[in-house]
Amino acid sequence: MARARTLKTHSRTLATLAVGVAAGALVGGGSLALASSKVPTSDKQITNMTDEVSEIKAYYGDTVDANGEHWASPSSNYAIQVQGIEAKAEKYLAQKIQRDRSGKRAIVLDIDDTALSTYNYELETTFVYSPASNAQYIATKNFPAVFGMNNLANWAQAKGYTVFYITGRPESQRADTIRQLASQGFPDADDSHLFLKDTANPPSYLGTCAAPAWTCTTTQYKSGTRAHLESQGWVITANFGDQYSDLNGGYSEQTYKLPNPMYYLP
Repeated sequence: MARARTLKTHSRTLATLAVGVAAGALVGGGSLALASSKVPTSDKQITNMTDEVSEIKAYYGDTVDANGEHWASPSSNYAIQVQGIEAKAEKYLAQKIQRDRSGKRAIVLDIDDTALSTYNYELETTFVYSPASNAQYIATKNFPAVFGMNNLANWAQAKGYTVFYITGRPESQRADTIRQLASQGFPDADDSHLFLKDTANPPSYLGTCAAPAWTCTTTQYKSGTRAHLESQGWVITANFGDQYSDLNGGYSEQTYKLPNPMYYLP
């Protein structure tokens, strides 16, 4: 993922808050801050982190396998909510392609917690993200698909859509990212359909926020990449993400926000 995380007042754990705030730490290479600008005046205004983690696990239907790995349950409220979003997206995509089969139609998927679920990684690291632990996980394990998203992507491709992936993962994780997507049966899981953050050799289409020094926000990077796809003739019918920064900035006819109470990315 290689992303700077900003704490959400109702979406992180005691470990992240206590360690990060006490040490004035940087999380994932970025400044530690609250998603909300409100400063509590009493402890009663703050959600107890132990309770919050329990609520997150209950929402995902936490199950533990024989190896001690944590997984979300396909019967969880999380899965049910995701399936409802997918059903609306499928209906919309079917209508759009039926009305207009001309041109090059596409959908765009973010990867982490949009295409692939990081729930097990979050539990394994007690919700404390670091580039090193995340890179190690991605290099050695496969994230499971977010429930039904691989099926939706394959259905869309069969209907005539091309699938693109735009992720905040670094360029160095390209091969592992393609491996992870392919392991879950995602279509178009190859170099030509995958865009990763390349801060060392940024593409010229991102403009001045990428060079001479990388200052692109997530919204600038992702919307700039979608604009690049549009410049190549693609009509992005739907854009899927678990963060609003995945979706903001335009260059998509419709957006779909997937649920993610585990972290917030500006």
